[in-house]
Amino acid sequence: QVQLVESGGGSVQAGGSLGLSCAASGYTSKTYCMAWFRQVLGKEREGVAMIDSDGATAYADSVKGRFTVSQDNAKNTMYLQMSSLKPEDTAMYYCAAEPWCAVVAGTLRRDYNYWGQGTQVTVSS
Repeated sequence: QVQLVESGGGSVQAGGSLGLSCAASGYTSKTYCMAWFRQVLGKEREGVAMIDSDGATAYADSVKGRFTVSQDNAKNTMYLQMSSLKPEDTAMYYCAAEPWCAVVAGTLRRDYNYWGQGTQVTVSS
């Protein structure tokens, strides 16, 4: 069973930086996608960034140039480095994973079978 555990959320002022981590366990597929989503209460969950096992990445337009997704295969961990944060980045951030998946044409995948419990990011103005 795949388990995903996020960490690193918190509060920061606008313009600041914050890093998130997602530790994965129970993975058997060597080909996979992992992604970050975020959700504000009462709104739809939106994709933020994704990375596949080959290191290909995709980003939402709203975070391009500000957020960077990366992974450490040895640690089975995905990261999201967020900079130039804005109040509208405030949300619960979720990690997601899907086996036998790849980034296609720089497009964010929406469907994942495995999800973490979420970590809150709050950006104050």
